[in-house]
Amino acid sequence: MVRFEVPEVDYDRYSNRQLATIPLAVLAVALVIVIGAWVTVGTPVALGTDFSGGTEFRVAVDSANPQETIQTAFPAEASSIREIPSQGVFVVTFGSDLASPSAAEEAIQCNELDGVDCASEEQAAAAQQVTYRSSAVISSAFGENLQTTALAGVGVAFLAMAALVFVLFRTFVPSVAVVVSAFSDIVVPLALMRVFGIELSLGTVAALLMLIGYSVDSDILLNNHILRRSGDFYESTYRAMRTGVTMTLTSLSAMIVLTIVATIFGIDLLASIGIILVFGLSVDLLNTYMLNLSLLRWYKFEGVAR
Repeated sequence: MVRFEVPEVDYDRYSNRQLATIPLAVLAVALVIVIGAWVTVGTPVALGTDFSGGTEFRVAVDSANPQETIQTAFPAEASSIREIPSQGVFVVTFGSDLASPSAAEEAIQCNELDGVDCASEEQAAAAQQVTYRSSAVISSAFGENLQTTALAGVGVAFLAMAALVFVLFRTFVPSVAVVVSAFSDIVVPLALMRVFGIELSLGTVAALLMLIGYSVDSDILLNNHILRRSGDFYESTYRAMRTGVTMTLTSLSAMIVLTIVATIFGIDLLASIGIILVFGLSVDLLNTYMLNLSLLRWYKFEGVAR
């Protein structure tokens, strides 16, 4: 059985300002990316078909260059083309340019025998190599409503978490430390989603909700050991780290494996959840054991708890 050995960190070597600088700098950069995208594009991250609306088609392709064949066979330009090797099909996603399954089916079956004219000889040749399998359509109005509902769910979950933390600790600084860490655990993955072009979908919203739970779990564990258990501050910190770091690294390893396996087998929902959790759990280590800890140490030795 694999066991993580958590080293005992000599926190005396670092001031509270030094500990907090790195996670706060990461959060500041993430906020610049998210806010900048919101102002310039209209959304902090790119919206997937679930929220923007559009049409998704599954097709089989008999060609040495399947992606080029798909782009030629359809009359509109696809926004994304993903292969699912386990099923032998390609998932082709369009915006509002191609908004009905019948239009797509006709487009890739165009030939003189079916009585459907092709736009060009190249399209006709490509269409003969593409086989229509299935399709799904999400209207833009439904996508906007779904987006509002999903984001409201994330907001309500975050506010409920913050209220619960304040009820548990009944002190300002430790409670704020947990809330700020959880906030950063959400904002940084959102910024990375924008940087790496990962779309906001139902899967990634579910991952953001899971991150709230992961973040609160590790932060409350640290706060509880330091504020409510006997022992020296650094001894309590190390006890919390042995449990918390092991828990986070175990979850992080599992999410990396999930992402790799889901990507190989073309399970997009699980792959999206996995990659966002990898981002969030990685930054949670910074926020919990640098930012949160610096605030707790200030509270214990320099703040109102002295």
